[in-house]
Amino acid sequence: MTINEKQDSIIEEFEFLEDWLDKYQQIIDKGIGSKGIDPKYKTPEYIIEGCQSKVWVHAQMIDGKVVYEAESNTDIAGGIVAMLVEVLSGHTPEEILDAELYFIDRIGLKDHLSPTRSNGMLSMIKQMRLYAFAFGSQQNESK
Repeated sequence: MTINEKQDSIIEEFEFLEDWLDKYQQIIDKGIGSKGIDPKYKTPEYIIEGCQSKVWVHAQMIDGKVVYEAESNTDIAGGIVAMLVEVLSGHTPEEILDAELYFIDRIGLKDHLSPTRSNGMLSMIKQMRLYAFAFGSQQNESK
């Protein structure tokens, strides 16, 4: 599945939800249903700076694709990072860096987050892109 196909799938999941309480519950369920992160990566080194909650993100390169795992100690942040992992994981660094993450606007998330949560989400995206950039740079150096 492409990044856009994954985004479209998330948008479809949210389309039938009218009420924002239901949408928040869907976000929380995404976090609860996610694989989470290996406990050995729940260290200060993997915490996303700029998040009010504790959010850990780890990435590794497997067969030319960036594979993320992430988790948070709060429900909403956990759901947001789980959706980002769902969309971005398993793609090449170039695909991740070129991706326009339109699902955030389309499900209305951007308009319904507090400024601190919104900043936290942007920090998550920035860190995930930094991992992709670093892996892409390593690939280019080894060519």
